[in-house]
Amino acid sequence: MTLGKKLGAEFFGTFWLVLGGCGSAVLAAGFPELGIGFMGVAFAFGLTVLTMAYAVGHISGGHFNPAVSFGLWSAGRFETKELLPYIAAQVIGGATGAFVLYMIASGQAGFEAGGFASNGYGELSPGKYSLVSVIIAEVVLTFMFLFIILGATDEKAPAGFAPIAIGLGLTLIHLISIPVSNTSVNPARSTAAALFADTAALSQVWVFWAAPIAGALLAGIVWKFFASSK
Repeated sequence: MTLGKKLGAEFFGTFWLVLGGCGSAVLAAGFPELGIGFMGVAFAFGLTVLTMAYAVGHISGGHFNPAVSFGLWSAGRFETKELLPYIAAQVIGGATGAFVLYMIASGQAGFEAGGFASNGYGELSPGKYSLVSVIIAEVVLTFMFLFIILGATDEKAPAGFAPIAIGLGLTLIHLISIPVSNTSVNPARSTAAALFADTAALSQVWVFWAAPIAGALLAGIVWKFFASSK
């Protein structure tokens, strides 16, 4: 598969993740009568990854997340030369998804962007959690996300079921950490939402690059131990 096709798949996968996941929070979570709540948002993020993993995962590997790319690279399952192009495609795809979401949401009378499903700590955390709490949550949960991905996509894992495990894993992660950080585990998703938020989210986005990537790199290193014991 050519690099251009891989990058296109990563663009559309991350576009869908942001539009579907953040869109569920911005457009549906707080709707007076049909609000889907935290649980609905958690499932929306999981479903975006599950559906696009089946749709284009066979083209690009279905990363849709810079932390995933770093984690796979750390585990020796992704080429260094494709790392930065993948991340660029993911960030652009996520930002485009956020732009489309903003254009839809701004069509409502009295619209205010507010947090726009962005991530944060302190006053920008849904539960007002501290920076330390947010860093711990993002590192540990991204570690577990990559551990699930690396295990589910291993050559000895049951074929065809990886997207289900990965999608449900992301759902569980959101159920745990939406109150803490509004759940990132994905720098592209965090950057995309922060670009359109009316808060100081953009000034905090560094946390949602550093912590998820650290957790992902650690997961790749740890997974090598399990892979080497086959």
